[in-house]
Amino acid sequence: MQSNNKFLGFASAIFAAMLWGVSGAFAQFLFREKEFNAEWLVTVRLLVSGVLMLLFGLLQRNPDIWNIWKNKKDAIQLGTFSLLGMLTVQYTYFATILHSNAATATVLQYIGPVFIAIYLAIRLLKWPKPIELLAIGLAMLGTFLLVTHGDINTLNITPTALAWGISSAIALAAYTVLPVHLLERYSPIVIIGWSMLIAGIAMSIIHPPHKLEGIWDTDTYLVVAFIIFLGTLIPFYIFLNAIKNIGPQRASLLACAEPLSATIIAIAYFGVQFHYMDWIGSLCIITTILLLTKIKKKVIPEDL
Repeated sequence: MQSNNKFLGFASAIFAAMLWGVSGAFAQFLFREKEFNAEWLVTVRLLVSGVLMLLFGLLQRNPDIWNIWKNKKDAIQLGTFSLLGMLTVQYTYFATILHSNAATATVLQYIGPVFIAIYLAIRLLKWPKPIELLAIGLAMLGTFLLVTHGDINTLNITPTALAWGISSAIALAAYTVLPVHLLERYSPIVIIGWSMLIAGIAMSIIHPPHKLEGIWDTDTYLVVAFIIFLGTLIPFYIFLNAIKNIGPQRASLLACAEPLSATIIAIAYFGVQFHYMDWIGSLCIITTILLLTKIKKKVIPEDL
């Protein structure tokens, strides 16, 4: 029985990562072919996914749905995570895709764990271990190769895309660190569901969901539905189950399938040119994840 759960956990983590990667490639399709903007897509993705996830929690009669609001400190932490974690990681990722492509955006976002390592080293007043320093160096080298192709005088992507990409990595770090203590007290479905809904409501102020833009046809409806359901709701849920079955370390390691799937889709279907320097840079960045997952988990301070 335990072996079956582990197999299911491995399969779930890989499948979720692949769905996230394909979702990024489909977002690129909407931006390039259907003239969509990132604001509307992020707003609708968050609102619909948040509502459906909370409804699922209610059907399970999960008491945490309402209990989280009874503690003022937890409610404030949830609001902080919703705006500085969930909202920023979603928007910066799609903004990077808009200004570059899904493959580059996904790889750049995977620098996030390096920022976590740096943050913990500063916060805990402890010099990074050699393996952490190696990971940081590889991430910097990978980013350099991805952005310049090895020529310091040229940029392979626009400065705007690079800025959004680095912001996306920082946002991923915040997304990972901010909910740690909430997840120790409440169900992940509750944390993710409420944070998506809150973030979606906040984005609605910037771009109301009823203000449709872009070219709408059968392909558009299918792709938007995929991004919401198969690119957000389902992978989030099955990835949480993967964490339950095989632990966060192994699940995070298998999530490296995301940039790979995003790159393959971008090259095969959208004609994105990925040169050998891009592959080397991507490999360097993904290797940082492999190195950082080998490090014993550090305790994150209560006062973030």
